[in-house]
Amino acid sequence: MAEKKNLLPIEEPPELAQARAEMVEKQLKRRYINDPRILEVMGRIPRHIFVDERMQDAAYRDGPLPIGHEQTISQPYIVAYMTQALQLPRDNSGVVLEVGTGSGYQAAVLSQLAERVYTIERIPALAKRARQCLDLLGIDNVEIKVGDGGYGWPEHAPYDGIIVTAAAPEIPAPLKAQLKDGGRLVIPIGPRWQQELVRLHRRGDRFIEEELAPVAFVPLIGEHGWDEYQFYE
Repeated sequence: MAEKKNLLPIEEPPELAQARAEMVEKQLKRRYINDPRILEVMGRIPRHIFVDERMQDAAYRDGPLPIGHEQTISQPYIVAYMTQALQLPRDNSGVVLEVGTGSGYQAAVLSQLAERVYTIERIPALAKRARQCLDLLGIDNVEIKVGDGGYGWPEHAPYDGIIVTAAAPEIPAPLKAQLKDGGRLVIPIGPRWQQELVRLHRRGDRFIEEELAPVAFVPLIGEHGWDEYQFYE
């Protein structure tokens, strides 16, 4: 079993700690997030450090927040829902790929549920900021690189889970190829305002696709994603 990872303590106002506890109780548990590992992890990780200081009071509200560069940090429930949909190994021994680092919050959650997390961000400033937040918490099992996430990160494949936090027109073939036998890929598919969260389960050479829920994400930009201007037309 992989050793449980401890976060470095940070000073935080008691009202933010209370808001985080209420987030878990009211936003996650009441919407059938029932994996105790996810509830425990999201109850520990200080989401507010991953948003702009001016928005920290809103960090635990039930909705996404802007993080600059026309990107967002997903609402807490969506982070929990997508993480639960991965069904990662219960001994925390999995290796996970994230496409779309963004704020770094999703990677922080995954870091407590997997042995190793590899995450790709196309915007250098966001990748740098995410690294700073992860370092602040002492999270050292997450590796970030800047690039086109649609190609995945084949050097570290295969992955027990792949999570894509941006919408694509279809599931990128390189990501399917990098999924471990028995692994799951979770990704929003579709154009602006018309996306479906899809889970792909690999069984040998077969891929079983399942639609989970309607969602709205920023676009996956790149060779295997959308043209930025086409998506926003």
